[in-house]
Amino acid sequence: MAGDTKLGPERGGGSPLAERVALVTGGSRGIGCAIAVRLAGLGASVSICGRDEGALASTLRELKSQGVRAQAHRADVTRNEDIADLVSTTESYLGPVSVLVNNAGIGIFGPVQERTEKDWDAVLSTNLKSVFLVSQAVIPGMIRRGGGDIVNISSLAGRNAFAGGAIYCASKWGLQGLTACMAEDLRQLNIRVSSVLPGSVATDFGRRAKDASKALAPEDVAHAVAMLLTQRAQSFISEVQLRPLQKP
Repeated sequence: MAGDTKLGPERGGGSPLAERVALVTGGSRGIGCAIAVRLAGLGASVSICGRDEGALASTLRELKSQGVRAQAHRADVTRNEDIADLVSTTESYLGPVSVLVNNAGIGIFGPVQERTEKDWDAVLSTNLKSVFLVSQAVIPGMIRRGGGDIVNISSLAGRNAFAGGAIYCASKWGLQGLTACMAEDLRQLNIRVSSVLPGSVATDFGRRAKDASKALAPEDVAHAVAMLLTQRAQSFISEVQLRPLQKP
C-alpha cells in the first residue's frame, strides 16, 4: 500500500520504487526534472513543486506519459504555509511521502563586498532554510511509518571555495552540516539522509561552466539519486561527490 516505507530494492520486483511516493522540490526543470523522471521510471509516484506553472505542466505531462501517478504543485518552499499545502495535497492525492528530494536552489554570485542582504536572504532561504522546513514537514510521517529517504542536492561548492561564491558556498557548506546532523538524528529511526554534490551541470543554472559540453548532464545527478534510493535496506551511503570526467 502507499504508506509502506520499506527501504531498498526488494520492493516491487522490476520496479524498485513501486508503491513509494517521492516529493521533489524544484522538480519542474533541470536537475529536479531529471530526478523526477528517473524516479517515475523506477515506479515511484512523483510529486513535483516549483514556481513556474508552465514548466510544472510540461514536466507533469512527461511524468504521466510513463504511466505513473504524478502531481505538480506551485509552491514557494521558503514559506511554511506553502509547504504545508504541498505536503497535504501530495499525500491526499498520491499517499504518504516516503522519499523527499530537496533540490530547489538558486545562485547569486559576485564579490562578497558587492552583494546585498537581500541576496544573502534569497540564497540562504532557498538553498538551506527550505531543506529544514520541507524535511520537518515530512519527517514525522516517516517516523510514524517506520522509515524513509531524504536526499539533499548540494554542490561541490559545499566543499570548495571560489571567488565570487561567498553566498552560494555559505549556503551549500551549511547544507552539508545540516545534512550530516539530520542523518545522525534520524538513522536509528530507519530514515536515511544523504547528499549529492555535483560539480558543473549543463543546465540554465550551470551556465558558469567554461565548456558546457564537458559538464555533467542532469541525468547524471538523477542516476546518483536513484543509486541512493535503491541500495540495500541495511546500506547507507551518506554522500556522493559527482564530477565531470574532464574539467569544463
